[in-house]
Amino acid sequence: MGAWYTIGIFAGLGTAIGVACTGALHRARIGVVLAAVVSIALAFAFSGWPQAVAGVAGAVCGTLGAAPLVSGTLRRGGTRGGTATLLALGSLVGAGLAFAPVVGYLEAVALVAFGARLRRRSPDRHAGLRTLARD
Repeated sequence: MGAWYTIGIFAGLGTAIGVACTGALHRARIGVVLAAVVSIALAFAFSGWPQAVAGVAGAVCGTLGAAPLVSGTLRRGGTRGGTATLLALGSLVGAGLAFAPVVGYLEAVALVAFGARLRRRSPDRHAGLRTLARD
């Protein structure tokens, strides 16, 4: 097919790896580093540097998209193991879908948009009981 197809595959795989690493480690910074290293290793094992760049971009997109979901789930009482398991299963589906033409690119863009939407919908911090104590 061409280089654009393999670049899309590695972008989708990087996105899936970023989601899985963020779910397993529960930290976005550590997750993005680990996902980028794994994506680079996969890309150089099977292809070249353009695919490695796409894998790193996908890893960053996957981590940024999954981080609000992980933090919100854990803040609302979700278990670490359950969150990691569900995100790992979702990332397996995403990795499988990455092999369809153009879907790898769409995964990365959609996950960043999903994460941004979750960030906008998160509740604002409020004063809580401190406002009642001013009487």
